[in-house]
Amino acid sequence: MENNEKILIIDFGSQYTQLITRRIREANVYSEIHSHKISYDEVIKFNPIGIILSGGPMSVYDSEAPDLDKRILQINVPILGICYGLQLISKKLGGKVEPAKDREYGRAVLNVVDTSLLFENIKKESKVWMSHGDYLTELPSGFKVIAKSDHSPIGAVSNETEKIYGVQFHPEVVHTDEGKKIIDNFLFNICKCTGSWNPHNFIEKSIAEIKDQVKDAKVICALSGGVD
Repeated sequence: MENNEKILIIDFGSQYTQLITRRIREANVYSEIHSHKISYDEVIKFNPIGIILSGGPMSVYDSEAPDLDKRILQINVPILGICYGLQLISKKLGGKVEPAKDREYGRAVLNVVDTSLLFENIKKESKVWMSHGDYLTELPSGFKVIAKSDHSPIGAVSNETEKIYGVQFHPEVVHTDEGKKIIDNFLFNICKCTGSWNPHNFIEKSIAEIKDQVKDAKVICALSGGVD
């Protein structure tokens, strides 16, 4: 049976991108990582129920910074931008990103300042993992600030109407206390996933497909990160 609940993760070079996939699959939701070079048509063909934009090591204003087709932000599925992903959303939709006076790396205290489906049942104050040199200074139209930290006055944002969300921190790492809840809120409260994907069925289906394609030939399988 075809899986109709797929989360598309668009990778901008973060060292944590594989962790995003792992957290989603642990919640029994299928996800795939694709390069930021993915085209609008390819996204439409993938037919995701939600999209996550990963972090990345560059500034959105670098001359060779990874970019994204703006139309992908307008296909009417929920989107979550993480760190660089948040900054790129802001830049694409008319907000402003600037170099931070104090680079924020390591644990920080996040304060939830407004209601949002993304932060439902999240503690008003918790520890999160930050890793960024830029930060938002102006919001795109239609967005509101839903959380902040000492060095990030715009620590998380939401546009509940368009279902576009962004966090300056990394919810996928274990150093973020409420990270699993935040990801689950995106999956189940916002994307309306059912959590019915079974990794064992996926493995069996994949083995059958590989055998059918390879037949009597030999293959090499390279693994990385534990996600595979």
